[in-house]
Amino acid sequence: MPDSARWMNPSHEAGPVLPVVPVVPVVPDNAHGARRVVLFGPPGSGKTTAAGVLVRQSGLPQVLRLAPGPQDARVACAGLLELALALPALATARDLTAALDETAGRSGSPDGAGRELRLRRLTAALLREAPPVTLMVDNAQWLDHVSAAVLGWALRLAPDLPVIAVERTWRPGAAGHWCGEDACAVRVPPLAAPQIATLLSPYRLAPHEVTRIHARSGGNPALALALADASCPLPDQDGTGESALPPTARRLVGEWLAEVPAQVQQLLTLAALDDRPDLELLGRLAGPAAETLLGQAEAAGLLDAQQPDGTVRFTASAIGTELATRLPDHARRLLHANLAGASRDSVRRDRHTVLAADADDPRSALRAARAAVRARQRGDHALAAELSLLAAQRTPHDDGDLLAERALTAVRDAAHYGDLPRGRIAARLVLDQDTTPDQRVDALVALIDASGQHLHSADELFAAALRAAAGRPDLTARLLIRQSIWANVNEGDLHRACDLAGRATALAETAGDTTTTAMALTMQARLQRVLGHPDAATTLSRALSLPRAASIPVNGTPQHLAARHALFDDRPDEARTALLPLLVEAERTGDAEATVDILRSLAESELRAGRCARALEHAHRAQSLTDGTALSAAPACYTSALVEGTARRTDLALVHARRGVDTARQEDNKVFLSRNLFALGHLLLATGRPKEALEALGEVRDLEGLQQVRDPSVLRWHPELAETFVALGRLDQAQSLLDDTRRTAHTLGRATVLPSLERSQALLDAARGHYDTAARRLTEAADRLRHLPLERGRTLLALSHTERRGRRRASARAAAQSAADLFTAHQAHPWARTAAHTLGRLEDAPSDHNARPRLTPAEQRCAELAAAGASNRDIATTLTVSVKTVEATLTRVYRKLGLHSRFQLAHTVTPAHE
Repeated sequence: MPDSARWMNPSHEAGPVLPVVPVVPVVPDNAHGARRVVLFGPPGSGKTTAAGVLVRQSGLPQVLRLAPGPQDARVACAGLLELALALPALATARDLTAALDETAGRSGSPDGAGRELRLRRLTAALLREAPPVTLMVDNAQWLDHVSAAVLGWALRLAPDLPVIAVERTWRPGAAGHWCGEDACAVRVPPLAAPQIATLLSPYRLAPHEVTRIHARSGGNPALALALADASCPLPDQDGTGESALPPTARRLVGEWLAEVPAQVQQLLTLAALDDRPDLELLGRLAGPAAETLLGQAEAAGLLDAQQPDGTVRFTASAIGTELATRLPDHARRLLHANLAGASRDSVRRDRHTVLAADADDPRSALRAARAAVRARQRGDHALAAELSLLAAQRTPHDDGDLLAERALTAVRDAAHYGDLPRGRIAARLVLDQDTTPDQRVDALVALIDASGQHLHSADELFAAALRAAAGRPDLTARLLIRQSIWANVNEGDLHRACDLAGRATALAETAGDTTTTAMALTMQARLQRVLGHPDAATTLSRALSLPRAASIPVNGTPQHLAARHALFDDRPDEARTALLPLLVEAERTGDAEATVDILRSLAESELRAGRCARALEHAHRAQSLTDGTALSAAPACYTSALVEGTARRTDLALVHARRGVDTARQEDNKVFLSRNLFALGHLLLATGRPKEALEALGEVRDLEGLQQVRDPSVLRWHPELAETFVALGRLDQAQSLLDDTRRTAHTLGRATVLPSLERSQALLDAARGHYDTAARRLTEAADRLRHLPLERGRTLLALSHTERRGRRRASARAAAQSAADLFTAHQAHPWARTAAHTLGRLEDAPSDHNARPRLTPAEQRCAELAAAGASNRDIATTLTVSVKTVEATLTRVYRKLGLHSRFQLAHTVTPAHE
């Protein structure tokens, strides 16, 4: 079966038939327009689909398609016969069929030069007489050698005939190809993560499941579908949390592996059993042949040995899984012993020694526990999580205390790295033993912390934990804190979350547990700030006054919350100073979630201070760490969207924001749904799409209202939504929003939000024709934003647009130049381009004595709405006038400005949102 058939109609043995969303692979540019193309790649990579794209682009209406199978490779002339039978109407095709029958009747193969020449002549004639077609040979690796030789000769006589050969492996550096020595060899690339997400959309998988399938499949579409189609994954083979492949995926990976000899598969099996295989290790195991064997694996697309650090990795982790799980237990242990002997890393040598030992050997448990400590100390937290689980699993069950201790360590290691599968296995080891309430609650709390947004059956898990903590106020307080987090993030009930945090504080204080008290007060202060509670600062001060406990996650400390509040209050340098030591601590402890949170806070602080390059560095690290673990993508995507959109590329920023929105929706994460929607709306507004921005920002307003979020300094969507209303001509809605937000800001003492509200108010004033008032507001706001250079730049850019509309071009140029200088100096490249464009329009504008005629306020508002893309009916609704009035007004505008179309109007009139 061609690999495209697998892709578009995979086996559904494990689940119901679902519609598959067609996803077209990206065909490299060098293949477009080439006359002879060889598309190669592993089974299931979408080669046939890519060939179809090239065929459609060729413009030829017909395709002459040959599709040899594995059985045809051993039958001489099978390909030529298929070619002749595909063109039965041509006399030459009948002659070729007769010649092939004669050849087969004589000897079963062309054994004479005369007969071979006759086949060549007839094949060449057939290709010349065929109607205009594209010759496509699918699964060309199974084309028999006689047909390939004859076709190659005949095709040299038909240089204008387009040919696409689709095969599994072919070295681009090899000497020629039967379809032409100058054939363009193109490896079909794997699908990117967004394409895999689109392909799997009918399965309605959670984002983390899609991410995992993308990693396991390596972007191979057929393999991704086979993995998604397994509704009941097989159980873990070795307790690592990486389940064995479902049958359809096993068959596909088996075909892929069959492309290389047994020696290559043996070396790949060794690589699969090591957690971080490198060229040096594999070279010691395979000797001088290692380089050749690895080259064959790379040519087959199984392995990527070009990593900068010298490691090798499977292009799809499912390859390693299949190689490891197909081994019998004794064979696997023997290979681990070989790896232990070859490894020069003491921790990894211990890992292999443990895996080579009998599972009931208590000495292997002790070795694993000690190796986990060393892995943890050097910061190799993924390896520490694996080793600590191995230590727990191999501890004798009759030593209950030691087993519980090691299992709890394994849960914590898994939680730190976001390794939910191992965390669940380790927690079950604790819960299945006759353990103490402290141990059971510790395990359940660690599991809750490890689960993050992937927590299933939350009510049952909390109920079990509270039952284990009955009569223990200190343990109950720890659980109430987690319930508070859950109520905030997933239920969106901030008042309930705040009440739960308050109850946790009271219980922890009663028990004299200062560590839990500090955590509870921190959570309570966080929620009070969002709710606009007057005691938020006092509550945080109480938490800061308590002794700092090392057991509190760094991102749950009052010190981190104090840094966040400094950021909300526009004190980014103070926030940065507090965050840097917390980052060191988070990285030292190996807590992936805490590290991401601190990196995100640092990125936002640096961005607020105008240090865009540093902000990008922190955001990239947070995103990379998130994508490499089981953490939710929503928080990192929010920060990446803000930073990328300000510092580098708005198109990439929009991708991050939309991914964050989708992830938060599927995880039911109310907090980061609002944040990612805000980032999306901000970017859409900045790129001149106010209608789309209104949809996103309007949802933010609704979400924040449902959650009763009151503090406008935490997520500053209010001025963005007001500017969107102005851009769409909804001036009364903008004014109402600004008035309400200003009142709240004054009541809560949040003066830091006022300058951005003044900027929006000025744009509203300008839309009403009050240019002098608008310019005064913007000048004063810019002066108050000197410590926030990017916000100051945005305000100066708004001042430039306002001055231009007020016919003060010299002032407009000065403001635009100042904005451009600020954005350039702080490496805010998208904003710098916007400012440069504005400056260019002003430089190219005519002098004042040739300025265009002044429009009336009504004409100006109508023209701005039309320039922004609003229809006549939309304009009439917005301005509460008739459509005929709009038409008459626009006619006057066109006449005054000497224009003839809306296209010209859009390039002449500056919309209000600018």
